[in-house]
Amino acid sequence: MSVADTDEAVEEPIEYFLQDLAYQGKSDRTRAAYERVLDDFEQFLQRDVDGNDASLSLSEATHRDCMAYVHSLRGDVGDSTVATYASYLHRFYAYMTQVGAFESNPMGLVVEEMSETIETDPARRDVSIPEMRSFVETIGHPLDRAAIVTLLKTGIRAGELCNLDQRDLHLADDPRSDVTVRPQLDGRPDSLYVAAEPSRGDQTNHETREASNKRQRDTVIPIDDELARVLRRWLAVRPDPVSPAKPLFTGTRDNWGRRITTNMVHHTVELHAREHGWYHDGAGAANNVTPHYFRHFFTTHLRDRTGDRGIVKYLRGDVAQDIIDTYTHDWGDRVRQVYERHIYRLGV
Repeated sequence: MSVADTDEAVEEPIEYFLQDLAYQGKSDRTRAAYERVLDDFEQFLQRDVDGNDASLSLSEATHRDCMAYVHSLRGDVGDSTVATYASYLHRFYAYMTQVGAFESNPMGLVVEEMSETIETDPARRDVSIPEMRSFVETIGHPLDRAAIVTLLKTGIRAGELCNLDQRDLHLADDPRSDVTVRPQLDGRPDSLYVAAEPSRGDQTNHETREASNKRQRDTVIPIDDELARVLRRWLAVRPDPVSPAKPLFTGTRDNWGRRITTNMVHHTVELHAREHGWYHDGAGAANNVTPHYFRHFFTTHLRDRTGDRGIVKYLRGDVAQDIIDTYTHDWGDRVRQVYERHIYRLGV
């Protein structure tokens, strides 16, 4: 990057970042969402906590300024919106640091501290591994079983599940002969690639996406023999996809061959949970088993079994690239070893 490029980025960092998002092919909706959050944060920096003029620039903001902004949002918007705003700021600062426009990313520490509080609600339904194993045994439909077991053994979100393409799965014993996996999976058999993008409305792999991935970073997640076996069974019977993106999970009913949607995933999980007595109208998120509950189940049980919060946060996609780089160089090998040693068995 030239000195001129860097000077321009410092003078108008938001415009610079939004222009680069356009070059990356991000949708107008995505760029508008980033612009709203960044403009709001920039205005926040113009005053201190007492409402006086502070006139801080975006490049001068410290992690305490970022924490104060995040704190100011609480009570006005929901927790999920707070997390979304924080992730937008984090990606902005991470990018500006990467291109050399800013010296550091003050949001890195904030996101790290925020993720320390994940899934700590003591009122949430407590399901043991044997109970979850009995639940999975009742699911016979190959798509339902493949989707639910994938959620349970990887901790990914429903939207991330729906966005998986054939290229995102690398199996050692792969029944497919017409799929080229991502380069990031070369030399990594029995792995799943979950991208930080796409966002809803984005064009990715020749298809407009209806769901968003919400990760801080791209993640390669190990697949154990149980999940690999379930996925091979699904691939053996799946409908041929009608999309050039070749989605991994396609509908088997009215939407034959089309990418599954988050509504379908939620409906499927709710149906099986109701039959098992784990979903009741009016019970609320703390007691009902939903796709997000599976993420909570994954987080809680794997964290308890490994005692390694860092690896669990990596698998969840909560750790950004600038933070993950502080870990060991053989991080990928370490993740697989810890995962395979401690992931729970579901008897499938």
